[in-house]
Amino acid sequence: MYDMAIGLQLNSDKCLYEQIYEHIRQEIWEGKVLAGERLPSTRSLADYLQVSRSTVDYAYEQLLGEGYIESRPYKGHFVCAIEDLVGPQERMRQMEREGAVEGLLTGAVGEDGADVWDMRDGEQAFKPCAYDFAPHGIDMSAFPFSVWKKLYKNCLNDGNDSLWYKGDCQGDYELRLTISRYLHSSRGVNCGPEQIVVGAGSDYLLMLLQKLLGENVRIAMENPTYMRIWRIFRSFAYQVMTVPMDHHGMIVEELEKCDAQVAYVMPAHQFPTGCVMPVGRRSKLLTWANRGANRYLIEDDYDSEFRYRGKPIPALQGMDENGKVIYMGTFSKAIAPSIRVSYMVLPRKLLEVYQQKYSFYSCTVSRIDQSVLNEFIREGYFDRHLNKMRKQYRTKHDLLLQELEPFRKKFVIRGEQGGLHLLLTAKWEVTEAELVERAYRAGVRVYGISDSCAEPVVGRRATVLLGFGALSEEAIVEGIEKLKEAWMG
Repeated sequence: MYDMAIGLQLNSDKCLYEQIYEHIRQEIWEGKVLAGERLPSTRSLADYLQVSRSTVDYAYEQLLGEGYIESRPYKGHFVCAIEDLVGPQERMRQMEREGAVEGLLTGAVGEDGADVWDMRDGEQAFKPCAYDFAPHGIDMSAFPFSVWKKLYKNCLNDGNDSLWYKGDCQGDYELRLTISRYLHSSRGVNCGPEQIVVGAGSDYLLMLLQKLLGENVRIAMENPTYMRIWRIFRSFAYQVMTVPMDHHGMIVEELEKCDAQVAYVMPAHQFPTGCVMPVGRRSKLLTWANRGANRYLIEDDYDSEFRYRGKPIPALQGMDENGKVIYMGTFSKAIAPSIRVSYMVLPRKLLEVYQQKYSFYSCTVSRIDQSVLNEFIREGYFDRHLNKMRKQYRTKHDLLLQELEPFRKKFVIRGEQGGLHLLLTAKWEVTEAELVERAYRAGVRVYGISDSCAEPVVGRRATVLLGFGALSEEAIVEGIEKLKEAWMG
């Protein structure tokens, strides 16, 4: 077992569990802890450090979430395989020594709202149900409308005539600066405001990205995946290929086989499976991208704010040292669908292409809306709203899990780490269509995971999604009671 000597700084700005987490993570990266080595139990480490056991639990949960360690039932916590955690730069040096890098960094460069989660064309038409467990639903009851109205009024009354003129093509600099600071502090994204492009929804930003990447691009997506984005890529006449995934996300060995140039991934919280991509898999993805001059990863970070244990998982972009990750985010989930403000962080190489060839495209977000959003974030209202919504969603999340406890006899429940939906996979022989139909007859709307599959997944058992964001606590209890009658009888 690995013995740790951690010097906690009681006067530090960082809380104790962060210091423990960062110390262990650094030891793993530096190779001071061997692969497969067992860490001290949370109880013994807490006794040694003279801190509460929950403090150590939080640190271990964050390391678990990021894939640095794994938990083995009745045995303890063990360090993940070191070969999966080799840093991108070291991995690149290894490949260069082996002559495996093909033209690195050379050559030419060829969430918004509820409708983002539209299911596939041809879906059976359903009438509205009293209890709709839609995975895209969000709760607007706690939104600070009075604050937003005040900021909007202040914006119009400040006599800032410049807001009525055409602004910067990438979005107002003040907002981009605020976003860059927020992304760095909350998500570990390394970027300057000059790398950010603001747009009215991911649709516009992806159309702009199409110009930067060029035509006839071969793009890989996980299966199941985010079907709206799949349709958008298909509308570009891209060759869209599906890559199998496991409980860690896209399987990189399968990605290697499909000859793709771009891979679209959701490492912080994959939709619809809810899995979190561990750091070892992320490192492998970066290695894949680094092996080709025109290879890129599109990281969609659509709802990373809603994680209920530990800190949000750091962005894949923060690990990128060679400009291979295109980072995309939105305020639609965190604030409101109608905000229609999304952003894209471009690697330096693609930024140069954008500025040279496509900067004549105007920003699609009103400068007044940009100004209001900037003040909402800068004055701290956004952080307070997020904290309130995390607590609200956490309460609903825990209530839903509690109500689903009797279902564990017949279903496997997954996706508890974050996001606004859970997954139920049947242990018994039943079809997804049958589960959805039974629920509908009982007055409850649920969603099959097949609606998010670009191609059929062979051998997968019937799985349904239960979203809880838009439902009241009372509706969750009543809806689950009806599902119990429909599925458990």
